[in-house]
Parts: sequence; C-alpha cells; structure tokens
Amino acid sequence: MIPVLLIVIPLVTGLVGFLIKNEGNARGWSLLSSIVTLIVALWGLSLAKTSPLLAANVEWLPDLGSRFAVGLDGLSKILVLLTAVCFPLIFIATWRDQYKKAWNFYALMLLSQAGLIGVFVATDALLFYFFWELALIPVYFLCSQWGGERRIQATFKFFIYTFVGSLLMLVGIIWLYWQTADHSFSMESFYALRTKLSGADQTWVFWLLFVAFAIKMPIWPLHTWQPETYEQSPTATTMVLSAIMVKMGLFGVIRWLVPVVPVGSWAWGDTVSGACIIGMVYASLVAIKQDDLKRLIAYSSIAHVGLMCLAIFATTESGLQGVMIQLFNHGINILGMWIVVDLIERQFGTRKISELGGLAQKAPALAILLVVVALANVALPLTNAFVGEFLLFSGVFTSTATQYSVVFTVVAALTIILGAVYTLNMIQRVFYGNTNSLTEKGVDIKMNEKLVLGAIVVLIIVIGVYPKPVLAMTKETTDFLLSKMNYKL
Repeated sequence: MIPVLLIVIPLVTGLVGFLIKNEGNARGWSLLSSIVTLIVALWGLSLAKTSPLLAANVEWLPDLGSRFAVGLDGLSKILVLLTAVCFPLIFIATWRDQYKKAWNFYALMLLSQAGLIGVFVATDALLFYFFWELALIPVYFLCSQWGGERRIQATFKFFIYTFVGSLLMLVGIIWLYWQTADHSFSMESFYALRTKLSGADQTWVFWLLFVAFAIKMPIWPLHTWQPETYEQSPTATTMVLSAIMVKMGLFGVIRWLVPVVPVGSWAWGDTVSGACIIGMVYASLVAIKQDDLKRLIAYSSIAHVGLMCLAIFATTESGLQGVMIQLFNHGINILGMWIVVDLIERQFGTRKISELGGLAQKAPALAILLVVVALANVALPLTNAFVGEFLLFSGVFTSTATQYSVVFTVVAALTIILGAVYTLNMIQRVFYGNTNSLTEKGVDIKMNEKLVLGAIVVLIIVIGVYPKPVLAMTKETTDFLLSKMNYKL
C-alpha cells in the first residue's frame, strides 16, 4: 500500500498540476504534494519490516508475465527517503525562481518524482523499466524547455545517451525473461538465474545492463553528457539529476545487475573498477581547473559516484553498507551545493568563480552554511560523508574479489586530497578575500533559504555523529544482496 501511495501521490498531483494555470498556485500545489509524499515515506520507515503495508503485488500484464509488484526493503527505503526529502527542499529553495508556464514546469517535476520512486520500489523488471523511462521523459522536457542557451545541444546529447542505454537494458531484460523458468519478470525469478546461466551468457548480459546503468551514474568514459546537461538545465532540474537521478544507475547495479549475473560481474569487476578509478582521478583534476561553479560540482559528483561504484564491485559487507548510506549522504550534500550555486547565480547573475569574492562579508549566514556542506562533501570527520567514505574505502581495501584492492584503495584515496583542493579553493575564492564591484552590493540569504540549508546541515551533522539508524535500516538488505553477489562458477 505505502509504495503505491508514494507513486500515486506525485503522479496524480503532477497530472493535475498541468491544469493549474497560475504560477503561485502551481508552486504551492507542488510543495504540498511533496510534503505529503514525505509524510507517507516517513510513515513507511516507521513500520516494522514485516508489515504488509510495505509491499503490493497485483495483476498488471498477465499475458507478459509481469505484475505490478512493489516493495520497500532497506535499499528502497534509503532512496525513497532521499527522494522524499529532496523534492520539498528543492521547491522551497527555488521558491523565487521564475519559469515561463510554471505550471508545466512543476507538473513535470512531480512526474519525475513519481518515476524515481517507482524505480526504487519496483520488484518486477518490466515495471522497473517502465518507471525508468517515466523518470527520464519529464527531465528531457524540463531541460529542453527551461534550460540555458545551449540547452538543445545538451538535451540532445542527454537523450541519445539515455536512449541507447535504455534500449540495451530492455534487450537484456527481455532476454533474461525468456530464460526464467516461469517466464516472469519478477525479481525472484531473475535472481534464480544466477546459478543457471553460463559464464558466457552472463558476460554479454552484464555489459548490456551495465552500460545502461553506467550512463546514468555516470562513470568514465560514458560521462560526457553530464557536465553540459547540468550546466544548461534549470537549477531545480539539475538538483534532481545530481542528487537523486544518478542514484538510479547505482541502484540498478546493486538490485538488478550484480545479483542476477554475479559471474559476469566478477569476471569484469577489475575492468569496471579500473574505469571508476580513472574517472575519479580525471574528474577531480578537471574540477580543479573549473571556473564555473556548476561544472565544478558536476565533476566532483562524477568522482563521488565513481567511488560508490568501485565499492559495489568489491562485494564486501562494509563496502556495500557504505554505498547504501552514501547514496543518501551524497544526495543531501550535493543538493546543498547546488542550492548555494543557485543563490549566488540568482543574486549576482554569474557562476564564474573568477568574478566573485568576499561574499562572507555580505552573506555571513550563507558562508557558514556553505562551509559545513562543503566540508561534508570532502568527508570531514563528524560529517555524514565521513561515515560513508570510511566504509567505502574499508570495503575496497578488504575485498577478495580482486587482487588489486590495495592499488584501487590508494589511487582512490588520492581523490580525497584532490577533492579538498578544489573545494577549499572554491570556498576561499568565492567567499573570502575582498569584495569587488559585483559582490559589493550583495545581501544575505532569505529565511526560507536559511531553513533549507539549515535542514541539510542538521542532517549532515546528525548522521555524521550518529549513523546507526541508517546503517540498521540497510543491514538486512546488505546481507541478502551479498549472498547473491558472491556466487562464482
């Protein structure tokens, strides 16, 4: 029941939103919808894991062997919570942003939320694919209609990448469906194939699915759509893309790739891990040279996601536990960074680091909140990301799935240093030093903006100091998935 409500609320309110031809009313309607979704999500988290309210399984496409099967386990809960928390924060933080035909903008945002939650709760492969597309289509229109000057070029590239990835994934899902004993798309039927498919079959299915998920994360060398799309998209959409939508790829690898074709994942794990390492170092070095705040954050996100993907293929308990908590932490932290960028661009009309300076003198509250978020982004102890990254590195270092675990750990650790370089450099150049003619007239942020960033800071500190509830939420799911991932022929 609860997973169905989590999908239906933003879906229905999004469709109704197209009919609200007033910008203020459309904005308030969307915020109300997102708050109701958050309340339902928190209700779901409060229930025992055995509660029948946490799952639903009804007939959908019986002739195809597909059912409307949804459920909330530890992995789904953490990502549903992230989605439910982020959307109201995004709506409040961008409350003053103006959009042409705003009712269409907010309606599409809600439809993307419905698709995202559907992806995270689906336990039927065909239903998972349906929601995967439902999440992407609204974002395509959001980027193409309300983006920057080069939005058409960026959106076209985004469309080509995601269309090719989706097509490959659909081919892989259909082939797996025909191999199941009961011709079913159910997650249990797919997991049963792990001991039946040959190593050769698992290899090519692995690449069909992995390419689709790698594009969405994205990891090197399939990342080239991301920086330009983030730069050209309206900031609210960029927040959704970076904080939540990249998690679709990581979720797909954890839920639908490694447990289904563990032999293929093990055979090509070193190759994928090498690509992750290259992408982490490359993105960190490029971020150091960026003058545009949006592109800097975009490249930093590639580095963080690469580390999570690396830990998945380590197939260790601490690594997978770290991935699950970091899925939430990264989303919250990167959302805080995007909100700061939006506030700066809205007030000064620029994202260029070289054109800013001394903002702490004019906006001390913004400077304090940004520093906390930025330090969490580089995993400072007592912040949420420290817990996640410690578990990630521990998992990679102790992995027995590869003989290169020490090398991967050492090279990945270099990105912590590089991350501190570009983050601290950005803070120093944008917020400290002397003001200039552009920033001299700056003012501090409004109360609603303080509340949003303050809420993010509270989450950062609370999870950093006391991560046990989040870790407990995902523990059972971690053990279950590891039992599927560690199979070798």
